[in-house]
Amino acid sequence: MQLSATLAHRMNSAIFGEGAIAEEQSLDQARTLDRFLAGVEKRAFQIARMAVRDAEDALDIVQDAMLQLARRYADRPSEQWKPLFYRILQNRIRDCQRRRMVRNRLFGWLPGPAADEESGDPYAMTPDEGQGPAERVMTGEAMDSLERALQALPARQLQAFLLRNMEGMDVAETALAMGCTEGSVKTHYSRAVHALRARLGEVWGEGR
Repeated sequence: MQLSATLAHRMNSAIFGEGAIAEEQSLDQARTLDRFLAGVEKRAFQIARMAVRDAEDALDIVQDAMLQLARRYADRPSEQWKPLFYRILQNRIRDCQRRRMVRNRLFGWLPGPAADEESGDPYAMTPDEGQGPAERVMTGEAMDSLERALQALPARQLQAFLLRNMEGMDVAETALAMGCTEGSVKTHYSRAVHALRARLGEVWGEGR
């Protein structure tokens, strides 16, 4: 499933206006943006799904973040898109979490569990192209343990860890994406690493 393919027309319309004849330079920028979004969409979905723990909500978050980047920052230099996109993504994740908190406060008194429909992972049937050795190792029970350990992290630690490791962003880019100082990124990341090592050491040590 390619989010960028389904959104290409809407994004180009948002940038140039319906029926407008764009100059070649603008078209090149739009093509570059589309390639960028195609390259980050799967990792962005994984980050959002881990944060909100719901595939459908995660899909909506990623789609909205992609559209917002196209509408607001398409004319920016391409090297600025990555931190800008992930900052928008994190803002959308926090918005989703806040809405859930409000909903839980409003309806938490109702008896019985909420009836959520099961939704499949939209990437479950997508071949994982270009998978590296580390990604191939992290499968099965090991990946399940990692996901549970990640979900137990505080939100800011989770953000710092995922942006630094899954997306390979440096400290400065991560700080821009998270809207905080570089010192805060280092602190959140360090605490996340220590917590994950402790948690995974306990879990994986039991299986040896």
